[in-house]
Amino acid sequence: MAKDRKKSAKKDAARAKGPRPPKGASATRLTAGAADGPGGFGAGDRPSVVVTVDVVLLALREGALSVLLVQRGREPGLGSWALPGTVVDGDEKLARAAARAVAARTGVSVGRRHLRQLAVFGDPGRDPRTRVLTVGFVAVTDRATPPAGGTVANGRWWGVGEVATKKGPGLAFDHGDILAAAVERVRSDLEATDLATGLIEEPFTLGDLRRAYEAVWSTALEPANFRRKVLATPGFVEPTGGRRTVTTGRPAELYVRGTGVPLRPPLLRPS
Repeated sequence: MAKDRKKSAKKDAARAKGPRPPKGASATRLTAGAADGPGGFGAGDRPSVVVTVDVVLLALREGALSVLLVQRGREPGLGSWALPGTVVDGDEKLARAAARAVAARTGVSVGRRHLRQLAVFGDPGRDPRTRVLTVGFVAVTDRATPPAGGTVANGRWWGVGEVATKKGPGLAFDHGDILAAAVERVRSDLEATDLATGLIEEPFTLGDLRRAYEAVWSTALEPANFRRKVLATPGFVEPTGGRRTVTTGRPAELYVRGTGVPLRPPLLRPS
């Protein structure tokens, strides 16, 4: 009985002290008087994690889908090419940080309402300096505005197809993965939304719109079928009543962006 009482007393004392830290995790043990947080960390014991944003800004340049990249002006990756990005301030919304990153690094302005959150990229070794979680954003713009350059990097538009080649720029960190995910997102969004109208300046012809789809999807579309599908979706585009003279045939009708409706049925990519 005496032994049982001693064992019970030891268990009660252990419970009063709280849970033991995992083996080898002395750096994460609770500080005296600190409240437990997620995972058992105290307020002063959390590991250092930096949150950043990286932006894939796409445009049509000379008929090809292009991405705005910046050349890094400091280590790590001095001289390599990267997506415009920045560290998120403690009281800053993610979309605001994304718009700030593009403007500061390149001088190009992109509205926050045009930015779409893509995914979080957080492999432990993606940045050699510390643990960095980055939130990827993607946006399209109707003109490849020449970048003005920034304080730590200079910008340039690169063809998306060129980036993937051996002669293309070597991208820093895991920005190749972020770019690939963004391009696939845009390709998918073109099937169900009017996103393609954001890639061309208004007013535009249906031929302009078709060529935007062809540039993103890297495939040719049959003009008559494309025209029929676009005009069968109310609110996709709106006619202006004007026309543009073309080199062959009769003048082409001009349109502007519609009300932003989903495409039903979707305008599917050729298989």
